[in-house]
Formats: sequence, C-alpha cells, structure tokens
Amino acid sequence: MPERREHSAWDKLHEECGIFAIYGHPEAAKLAHLGLHALQHRGQESAGIASSDGSMVYCHKDMGHVTDIFTADVLARLPGHIAIGHTRYSTAGDTALLNAQPFSVACSKGRVAVAHNGNLTNAPDLRRQLEKTGSIFQATSDTEVILHLVARSAERTISGALREALLMIDGAFSLVFLAQDRIIVARDPHGFRPLAIGRMNLRSGPAYVFASETCAFDLIDASHIGDVEPGEMVIAGPNGLEREFFTVPQRRAQCVFEHVYFSRPDSIVFGRSVQFSRERMGRLLATEKPVDADVVVPIPDSGVAAALGYSSASGIPFRHGLIRNHYVGRTFIEPSQAIRDFGVRLKLNPVREILRGKSVVLVDDSIVRGTTSQKIVRMVRNAGAREVHLRISCPPTMSPCYYGVDTPTKRELIAANQSIEEIRQFVGADTLAYLSLENLMKSVEDDGQSYCYACYTGRYPTDIVSVEELLASRVRS
Repeated sequence: MPERREHSAWDKLHEECGIFAIYGHPEAAKLAHLGLHALQHRGQESAGIASSDGSMVYCHKDMGHVTDIFTADVLARLPGHIAIGHTRYSTAGDTALLNAQPFSVACSKGRVAVAHNGNLTNAPDLRRQLEKTGSIFQATSDTEVILHLVARSAERTISGALREALLMIDGAFSLVFLAQDRIIVARDPHGFRPLAIGRMNLRSGPAYVFASETCAFDLIDASHIGDVEPGEMVIAGPNGLEREFFTVPQRRAQCVFEHVYFSRPDSIVFGRSVQFSRERMGRLLATEKPVDADVVVPIPDSGVAAALGYSSASGIPFRHGLIRNHYVGRTFIEPSQAIRDFGVRLKLNPVREILRGKSVVLVDDSIVRGTTSQKIVRMVRNAGAREVHLRISCPPTMSPCYYGVDTPTKRELIAANQSIEEIRQFVGADTLAYLSLENLMKSVEDDGQSYCYACYTGRYPTDIVSVEELLASRVRS
C-alpha cells in the first residue's frame, strides 16, 4: 500500500467529496462544471460529470482539478439539460481513475450514473454478498455498491430500485443519481452529510439544483430553497419536483466538522451560516481559554473565522501573520540539500514584522497528529515571536470517523494517546487550549439541530459494521 500522505493545516485529513446535480437547464454540464469549481475545496484528486439529453447518458472524468479537466472541448461533448458532478478526495491506497465518479453503467433500467458523498459502514459485507452472486466490481469505492444494488433490483422503475437499494445500505450518504430523463437525490436517515436544494427561474420554467454546499448556488445565480431532509428522496424530472421519505428519519447526527472545517465559510450548511458558527467558536474559546497577548493570528485558511471571533471577544488585535501560497501544486521538487519543514514553508510564510517580539495567539481548527502544528509553531518562533499560545476551535480529536472523514486510526490521533500538556510540549507552544465540547455544541446547536460528535467522544450514532475491514481498507467515496 502506498504511504499515507502527510496532511497539513490547510490540507488536513478532513477533506471530503463534493456533489452537484442540475435538472432543466440547456447548459447543464457547464453549470455542473461551475458548481464543482465552487466545491473544489472538498476534493482535489479527481472530478467527473455525467449528463443526459433525454435519450443518452454521457460521462467524462479524470484525475486532477476541475478547471484542468473540463475544457471547452470536453464540455461540448456533455450535452443535455440534466447533469450530475463529483469532485473527490481519496484516502491513501485508492487514488486512481477507476475510483473517480460519477460511476455510469447500462443496465435493465437504462443508462444510469451515480455520485456519492459519505461512507457506507456495511459496504464490505454488501460487496462480498454481491460478489458471491456474480457481481463484478471495477473499483474499490463503496459508491459502486449502490450502483450494483440498483442494477440488480427487481423493481421496475429507477426510483423504486434506488429506494430498495437505499434501505439496504448503512452509514453516511448524500447521493445524486442520474437517469436518462430525471435526477434523483437522497440523504441518509441521520443526515450526516449535507445536501442543499436550489432553484433557477428560466423562461422555459424552473431548473432545480442540488449541491453539497450553497456556495455552489451563488456562482450560478440559483436561490437556496431548502435542504434534502434526512431519509428523504427527491426527484427532479418531467413532473417537476417530487419529494418522499424512503424511510423513517432517525435521530439527526449531522457532521459537526462541516462547520468546524469542511465547508466554505460563505456557505449555508444544515440551514446555518458556517461563518457565523466559526466566529462563535472563536468567541467562546476566548471566553473559556483567555490569554494575555499582543496579537491574534489565524492559521490560514481554516482558522481565520475562529480567529476573528477570538479577537472580537478578547479585544486582542487580529492580524494576518501567516500568508498562504494558494498556488502550490500537489507535487514539488525538493532541493537535494534538505530544508527544515520544507512542506510547510512551501504553503505558509510568516510576516516577521507582525510577529517579531510579540506574544501571539495562534488559532487553528484542530490538531490531529500534531506534526504540522509543531512545524508552524516553530516557524512563528523563528520569525521572532516572544510567546506562542495555540488555541484550537474544537475539542481534542479522540476517535476515528467511519462516516466519510479520513481520520487516522486511534493510535495515530495524538489526543487519544497524550494529555493536553504532553501535546503542548510536543508542538512547542507556551500554552495550548481547546474549545470544550459544551461550547462547541453552543456554537452550532442554538437552532435546535443535532450533530455527530463521535470524533470527540467515541460515541457513534449508528452501529459500526465491519470496523476491521473499514480500518484496513480506508475505502470511502
């Protein structure tokens, strides 16, 4: 198995997939391309679009970034008024074109395509059962399991076959499904992953849009009209928008990391402003874990909103003391003479005039293994900071996630194995403090929503099926 890549503060293990779908627009593939561009932060390994003109389904996918893959010539080969798209982040060991989505096949119900965000906790068992009865898998992603279940269903309609398949899978999923004349989208009964609904008013009638985050709607001038509910299946097709529950919704367990890290701050996720949640985390962190300092500095980009909140509540000035280089590619030739902390230096550079001689509050969204935090603290000290006080806008990450977040095993999570004081010593900060679970809940739950906090508590909202295989394979969409 290839070596797990090193994650950094701006490219941590929290990235996941982004999905987009549109029905009823004459340039559906072009708008899907724009939607995926807005969702690029959710995955940079591969991207794909499937479209339909009502009679045929077309598909193109490749490794790389959205704008590199979908040139004008490629988009011209994706005609039709219906399209779905996917941008993917993969775990170690399964980065390959064969796992890029959407998956598209021809079956007894016609040509279909599917894209999925999340992780099916019973995927290994289902895959084994399907293989025993003759199914042949081309990829290692659990999304292909959904496609096989639909193709093998005895139900006569696409919606019936998908409903049957959804009742067989466990775990986290928000998915978009393309048939020749309609889009079907669905969300798991606990609502782990987000899926928003948008609408565009055209002269020919309404076009309906679905996306992981509402920032994708802003780019194409679509209005956010609501969310796909947990346990709900929504069909956009010749009869307009049809909504039904394929199962009884369960206790909500929305992924809190969408608000801590995943989503763009300009998005509305789970009906709530991400920017508002993060600033509130920072304000509560300043109240809970104050420190006498000269300047508040975010670790870009994920720490910016929380640092603004910390500064506002504490009265300590906010300054951009670390500048991120947004144009670093995924590979870079390192000089033969080793440069200490080379990977961090490629992406971050200190503003020495801001840091020199100062007591600095350094704000980030999380610490996972601790190695990147250690390098950044060292960078700030080397830039002349007198003191470095590290503040984290969520509780210590104690447990792996099985619902679509690429967290390491428990033995790799520094907070699961060391005390806060030991972590402080390891990263080299003068002080270290985390936001409490109680205050994280206050930051996101005042609208009555319920979230999954399993990565902080180890209490999982569903039965975890085939845990050993999930840990061994790290297979996810």
